[in-house]
Amino acid sequence: MRQAQDPRRDHGRAPYAEALERHADQDPLMFMVPGHAATAAGMSGDLAEFAGELALRHDIPQLVDGIDAGDDSPLDQALALAADAWGARRAWFLANGSSQGNRMAVIGVGAAGSEAGADVGVIVAQRSAHSSFLDGLVVTGLGPEWVFPEFDATHGINHGLTPALLDEAFGRAAGRGDRPRAAYVISPSYFGAVSDIAGLAGVAHAHGVPLIVDAAWGAHFGFHPELPDFPTALGADIVVTSTHKMGGSLGQSAMLLLADGPFADALEPALERAFTLTQTTSASSLLLGSLDIARRSLVRETDRIGDSVVLAERLRMLLRTDDRFTLVSDEFGDYSSVRRADPLRVSIGLSRTEVTGYEMRAELARDHGILLEIATSAAVVAFLGPGKELDVDRLFRAMVAVLDRAAAGEDRDAGTPAGAPPAVPTLPAPGTRVMTPRAAYFAGTEVVDWSAAIGRVSADALAAYPPGVPNIVPGEQITREALDFLRAVAASPIGYVRGAVDSRVTKLRVVAGPGPQ
Repeated sequence: MRQAQDPRRDHGRAPYAEALERHADQDPLMFMVPGHAATAAGMSGDLAEFAGELALRHDIPQLVDGIDAGDDSPLDQALALAADAWGARRAWFLANGSSQGNRMAVIGVGAAGSEAGADVGVIVAQRSAHSSFLDGLVVTGLGPEWVFPEFDATHGINHGLTPALLDEAFGRAAGRGDRPRAAYVISPSYFGAVSDIAGLAGVAHAHGVPLIVDAAWGAHFGFHPELPDFPTALGADIVVTSTHKMGGSLGQSAMLLLADGPFADALEPALERAFTLTQTTSASSLLLGSLDIARRSLVRETDRIGDSVVLAERLRMLLRTDDRFTLVSDEFGDYSSVRRADPLRVSIGLSRTEVTGYEMRAELARDHGILLEIATSAAVVAFLGPGKELDVDRLFRAMVAVLDRAAAGEDRDAGTPAGAPPAVPTLPAPGTRVMTPRAAYFAGTEVVDWSAAIGRVSADALAAYPPGVPNIVPGEQITREALDFLRAVAASPIGYVRGAVDSRVTKLRVVAGPGPQ
């Protein structure tokens, strides 16, 4: 455990969580919200049985003396410790997930770079951005200059951007007279590919703008020698991270980190305003407290993180003993956008088998009580939370059993998807941008049949899940290629299209007016 005279660097403390514990120990009589009054008495008995009485005692509102009110409150101290832990100038605790962080980042760079009478401008952005990035564009009026990531067609997954690809996109924006306001990239990817953040930051800074990194899956980075560096150490200016995903906090909790870089003075007040705009005024003390505790655990328990790295490597070793499996990360060297891999992400290829990723994931859950993070038509992904002692041998045995059962031709349960779906195609090229996402979102609209939507301007953002990529953006013309992609995903066993009018994408919302001529 690291100790220091400065209490803002004493990572043995969890000041906000400890303040919640002190408050609960006082057993106060609460004539205030929440309505359960922090006790299991009366009507709150069922809630206490569901969530635990201690959770109720720690669930308090904001602006309580000794917890988050006043100068240098325990919450302020917790935020300072988080900034120190992730190598940042400022940290914000988010109660609405990384989705809030993406919106906050876009709003922040929009506000920081605004000039009276100036054009709104664009953000040069990786096309596989989460759909919440688009929400920020709608709020601000900024436009996107899209850059397509490298794509693994065998497994149907996206990787990242190279500095050269990012630089070319800045050139395209300049050629159209668009003023860049920031660059936005994703690293690590859902499947564990880590981009060249230092190189990408260098490109963004050379063009005079900050780099935003969506590191939703990288909260654990930088806390063990076997893990990649966190983006703030590599030149990124704003980093959004889902601390609940790989950092150990409660679901829905996340952070936004501002690095002490060349744009920090302008970005800090803009991000503070964006935080006020996007954060709920009733942020859960349980979520905020879990962020404080997760930070303390990551800093103090590096040995446990190392144990998880060893377990993940054991899983990879077991998979390599059966040539029916492949490891997606073994092929990362074929992609120039991938600098290294997250060792706690084990992405397992099934292209040599007759079992799809959808089938593998479904059968593991139904027959073996094992849940995996995600599946594509030809891959599944296992995450090992840092510091967790998960039984990787059990997972391997179960996966082998699924393959053996399929090889024997045994009938599958009716709940398991039958037949291999077609391989996921490359992401469709974007349609022509006719107006900004904001203008299209707030325009008059009409709902039309999908076949009549081709060539029309979309009023909605449609993003295929997995992995949440915006395939059609408000303000873009709808292409047949994009519709075929979205309808194929919607028809897959676990496919879902966020923003669609209906689950099968039979109808779309378009900007009202004459159709294609």
